[in-house]
Amino acid sequence: MRELNNNPLNHNPKIVAIGGGTGLSTMLRGLKKFTTNITAVVTVADNGGGSGILREEMKMLPPGDIRNCILALANTEPIMEKLLEYRFEEGRLTGQSFGNLFLAAMTNICGNFEDAVQKMSEVLAVKGKVLPVTKQDVQLCAVFKDGEKICGETQIVEKSKEKRIPIKEVYLSPEKPEPLSGVLEAIEAADVIILGPGSLYTSIFPNLLVNNVPEAIRNSKAVKIYIGNVMIQPGETDGFDLLMHVEELERYVGKGVIDYIIANKDPIPKDLLKKYYEDGASEVNYDARKLAERGFKLIEASVLKIHEDKKLIRHDPEKLATTIMEVITNHCQ
Repeated sequence: MRELNNNPLNHNPKIVAIGGGTGLSTMLRGLKKFTTNITAVVTVADNGGGSGILREEMKMLPPGDIRNCILALANTEPIMEKLLEYRFEEGRLTGQSFGNLFLAAMTNICGNFEDAVQKMSEVLAVKGKVLPVTKQDVQLCAVFKDGEKICGETQIVEKSKEKRIPIKEVYLSPEKPEPLSGVLEAIEAADVIILGPGSLYTSIFPNLLVNNVPEAIRNSKAVKIYIGNVMIQPGETDGFDLLMHVEELERYVGKGVIDYIIANKDPIPKDLLKKYYEDGASEVNYDARKLAERGFKLIEASVLKIHEDKKLIRHDPEKLATTIMEVITNHCQ
């Protein structure tokens, strides 16, 4: 583990955040207020919604998760952010994000997705870097415990909710794609590596299935932090407590890798819990004693944000980022 005594909070620790979905971009919005040395390594296995359409029709990597991370780290005017997050509501573009189209157009101008992400980041004055984990066209596949195999992230999520049969394992097709240039270097140079928050099988694991990425994480001297999910993913992690999440993560990244686990300690309003229960979800519980017995350093923190208008539970960007920076600072001492 890398010693950070000479790299305290005000020295801009090099943070690599690995994941995808809304969880990663939410966390990045908070972290950018503390450091500019952020590299987001983002899954490119999404095949649903507007991203899936652009992926199929334009033969490009799915832009959705990348776009969200770029916007999360951007230093831009509110009107520009609204523009890039705008979704068309009629015609053949219904449901499509303007930000996705922006990135698709930039891909055509630059000639490749990697350069397009870089140029879009420059245009939006991004603090840090956003890197697709690979530039290869990959599909996420899952083997369920009844033996059935499903390919496609969207299809896996739908089948999980429908079948409620546990996932045995996930893999990429083609297997072991090569990482994008810069991904392994960022991991090797990191002071801190963060995994999550986000869906284990569809947001975090696709990154760990890319060639040499888990090995790079294991070999890195960085402090490794796992951000525990607040709620389980219906069909994917039914019945999982926090320890089971971490044990499943260890199958893909290796045992003894995670140094700290951050878990939410805020109570969840009963009316919201009822809504989640009706949708087949429940809170991720944890036993601090069992986690300690396994050698994990558990950080219980108030990191919850309630979106009353949408009746959603999410991580609070600023609270989560503050907790992460406190973990780093305390580790330095």
